[in-house]
Amino acid sequence: MIPFSSILGYEKCDRYLIFSGESALGDGFRAFLYFLGLAYCFIGLSAITARFFQSMENVVKHTRKVVEVDPVTKTETIRHEKVWNYTVADISLLAFGTSFPQISLATIDAIQNMGKLYAGGLGPGTLVGSAAFDLFPIHAICVVVPKAGELKKIADLGVWLVELFWSFWAYIWLYIILEVWTPNVVTLWEALLTVLQYGLLLIHAYAQDKRWPYISLPIARDERPEDWVPEETPYFQQEVYQKMNSSEIKHVSDENRNTVDIFSIHSENPTDPLCVTVPQTDDEAEILDKAKETMLEDTHLLTIWRQQFVDALRLKNPEAKKLKNTYLLLARIFWQLLLLPWRFLFAFVPPCQIAHGWISFICSLLFISGIAYIVTKITELISCVTGINGYVIAFTALASGTSWPDLVASKIAAERQKTADSAIANITCSNSVNIYVGIGVPWLIDTLYNFIAYREPLRIQSAGGLSFSLIVFFCTSVGCISVLVFRRIIFGAELGGPRLWAWITCAFFMLLWIIFVVLSSLKVSGFI
Repeated sequence: MIPFSSILGYEKCDRYLIFSGESALGDGFRAFLYFLGLAYCFIGLSAITARFFQSMENVVKHTRKVVEVDPVTKTETIRHEKVWNYTVADISLLAFGTSFPQISLATIDAIQNMGKLYAGGLGPGTLVGSAAFDLFPIHAICVVVPKAGELKKIADLGVWLVELFWSFWAYIWLYIILEVWTPNVVTLWEALLTVLQYGLLLIHAYAQDKRWPYISLPIARDERPEDWVPEETPYFQQEVYQKMNSSEIKHVSDENRNTVDIFSIHSENPTDPLCVTVPQTDDEAEILDKAKETMLEDTHLLTIWRQQFVDALRLKNPEAKKLKNTYLLLARIFWQLLLLPWRFLFAFVPPCQIAHGWISFICSLLFISGIAYIVTKITELISCVTGINGYVIAFTALASGTSWPDLVASKIAAERQKTADSAIANITCSNSVNIYVGIGVPWLIDTLYNFIAYREPLRIQSAGGLSFSLIVFFCTSVGCISVLVFRRIIFGAELGGPRLWAWITCAFFMLLWIIFVVLSSLKVSGFI
């Protein structure tokens, strides 16, 4: 039999992932195994992202006690206000969290290339490909998710336009760095300016949200929720909450109690699933906080942590009675067994109730980084075994797999929210984070090291292919945004609407993504 490597015209790959005996296997079989491993890592990313969102919700829901004294009557007024601003939380915690797999992968790729005078193409390729996946397939899904005839529009056009501007400028800025100022080279100052622009995005978006004069756009804002709805009530804590007369608790079914409704944070609808209706007055809020503290004292944190392991090892099949089809039942059981190792591993993440969720938040990021490191190793092996350019794998398979949290987040938002703000903002903000943080931080690490060690700038590997992908992405993204604008003018909303036109829009967005992938692949492969 002719070796797989001989057919494609490259030398046999002697590298391995776990043991040296892997190199004795056929290249085709090795490629198959590595792709399976890559897919399994993506499943793990989805699982730990769910835990990450739980911790993020706890962080964002944190309130502080504010005491105001009337200067005349000297009476004290106590109120509770959110620590996190609505818009800033979306851009920082939410967008950063859904983009963290790509950011981790790019950072690990940069660290591995430290000491070299060139930057690897795996990280930038994944981030640009992720931006295309976010903009086209995720928009395509969000358009058809609302029920037939249901329209969902952006309530705060001003904030969205600010986010959209910084998203487009990010890719223009990247092209200027690669092709205009210092072609194929990144200097320390360029990398530093890239990272600092993320701070400018946060300030500008916050200024628009608060309608600061001279800075914000004079665009009216439709009604939107201002508060973040508290997280889903854990199953073993429901009895405690049932005793509280100051709030109405909606029970979560066994089927959905482990599902994270990451966008219940913007929900206005008290009948939404997985939603807890909380009293709005300050006195009742204070009572609720005290009740939570009492509950945590009664239910020791170690008990909560132990329950995480019990839940992880327990096979849940609440629909067994409903599933009359044996094959579907077996498929569900097989899927749960497949998730079992990940669930047990992630049970080591501390409970979200500790330190307002910050410890769980940080530990989740560490787990995501660990999986991203394995993904980089498997990707290098796939490129070595198959001979496929690593950049092509980066902006196709890696970009799609690591963007899965973005897809889940925007889909849930499009389904459960009355407006399209969260669904579309997650896309535009994630794209900005991809460049300013995902590419900026790795380049800053490498350029700083090269500046100190060699007094040399950082050369970009596959810079021509990356620049070409940026041009294609920019042109196709103009088509995507134009369609959203036309939908707003014709139907009055960006998402939903007549079913036929929703599916036509979906097909057009997917076509734009295919065009991006095909043209970028042809360029990197030397056919263009």
